[in-house]
Amino acid sequence: VLLDQIEIEMKSGKEAYDAVVDAAVSRVRPVCMAAITTILGMIPLLPDIFFKPMAVTIMFGLGFATILTLIV
Repeated sequence: VLLDQIEIEMKSGKEAYDAVVDAAVSRVRPVCMAAITTILGMIPLLPDIFFKPMAVTIMFGLGFATILTLIV
């Protein structure tokens, strides 16, 4: 997602640095906010014996997947 946006910004005539900054601002913020709200929503499940493994898996999986989504 991020690399595609950088390419679009550079094709529109922006310098490489400006393209990276603009792409990061326009793509990273919404993706991270969506992931962070879901991760924070799992916190109340952590004290529960039954739901803790699921919550931890979702939290770390979503965090890792978010990083991969932004890079690839």
